[in-house]
Amino acid sequence: MAKAYERKHRIAVLGGGPGGYEAALAGAQLGAEVTLVERAGVGGSAVLTDVVPSKSLIATAGGVQAVRDGGRLGVQAFVPGGDGKPVRPEIAVNLAAVNQRLMAMAGAQSVDMLRSLEDAGVRVVQGEGRLDGPNAVLVSTAAGGTDFDRIEADTIVVAVGASPRELDSAKPDGERILSWKQLYDLPAIPEHLVVVGSGVTGAEFANAYRTLGAEVTLVSSREQVLPGEDPDAAAVIEREFKRLGMRVMSKSRAESVVRTETGVLVTLADGRTVEASHCLMAVGSVPNTAGLGLEEAGIALTESGHIRVNKVARTNVPSVYAAGDCTDFFPLASVASMQGHTAIMHALGDFVRPIELRNVAANVFTYPEIATVGWNERTLAEASDLAQHVTHTVPLSVNPRAKMIGFTDGFVKLFAWKASGTVIGGVIVAHRASELIFSLALAVEHRLTVDQVASAFAVYPSMTGAITDAARALHRH
Repeated sequence: MAKAYERKHRIAVLGGGPGGYEAALAGAQLGAEVTLVERAGVGGSAVLTDVVPSKSLIATAGGVQAVRDGGRLGVQAFVPGGDGKPVRPEIAVNLAAVNQRLMAMAGAQSVDMLRSLEDAGVRVVQGEGRLDGPNAVLVSTAAGGTDFDRIEADTIVVAVGASPRELDSAKPDGERILSWKQLYDLPAIPEHLVVVGSGVTGAEFANAYRTLGAEVTLVSSREQVLPGEDPDAAAVIEREFKRLGMRVMSKSRAESVVRTETGVLVTLADGRTVEASHCLMAVGSVPNTAGLGLEEAGIALTESGHIRVNKVARTNVPSVYAAGDCTDFFPLASVASMQGHTAIMHALGDFVRPIELRNVAANVFTYPEIATVGWNERTLAEASDLAQHVTHTVPLSVNPRAKMIGFTDGFVKLFAWKASGTVIGGVIVAHRASELIFSLALAVEHRLTVDQVASAFAVYPSMTGAITDAARALHRH
């Protein structure tokens, strides 16, 4: 008797960013029939206009900073002047060439991701997609088109990302008033850049452009920059900003930004004004969920338009999952990737571990960087658990490797439960903290105690030695 035909599980993915890419790849690897719909290019804004180019720009600024700080190590990059005395070197930054490199690299990364999907057997369709109920997607391959291809699916993953939030009183024009997606069209370093918003995006770009040579004014509506980060860490960054010569305007809200004959005029809520050549608006983002047929399909959204999902990235509609910045989860590329992978594993009945946000490592790419994982003082206070935990901070000023590389303005802070000694969180403020946080992420994920962390050998001298030092200090605290 002939074996009955078994149809493959059909998966449709809307959006090719980190979440959509990972979902499509996982589905294909598990034998499903996968179609991915992407309107701009595989990788989405994370690769094409956000994470990849922005962190590459920041890396360029880091190179400039390293040259400037060489004097701390006795490296003197100058030639003698006519009187034989040293002349302060001028570091030239060709922003047009830098941006050309960034965008070429982003494009190449997108092509590599596309090839990976195609090699795995994913069908990639370029076009605009929207839901047609909970089990189908309509795709228009022509902008504004009225003819649609209908793709039926057993599982749909929505991973459409988010876009820069725009204010009616400060509309980006791509020339003088800019969103973070428009920075890569600048032909030269801005003479004076006003950055509105001191969250992660605003702080990173303000730091980078000040290092590259622009005069920078950072307008912050809060008392301290990076209000969502550890207060001690934010204080280090604000101190570094001021050391670089950045003007930080705290507790100042921008009311409007308008073009002038020579640049921009930023008006604050208290009536003060700032004149500059350019303005970067970094006031958050909005999910790209409008017009996708989500509500018609019965999918629950927040008031802000984000898709409500659970810890396995599933919406309230069983056949529909969502991943990335369009959801009400943590807006990080790494989280989006994990959501996409988790969604497919759950949909196909494979082993899946629900995502625990407290275990997510995050990083702010300023100089120095701020890396965090797990509980922090704010979340502990909100949970009324301050009396149940212990903490210890090791300043980098006592770390031998930090002294060697000439960067000691930072620290390692460790949190642990008082009764068990289990590591529950940490903050690292250091050069390349993003590379150091992984050991603490492992400790938090696997519920290691401070004694277990302290028993591991750290290279001497190394920055990781500060982590074991903090752990040892918490022994029988």
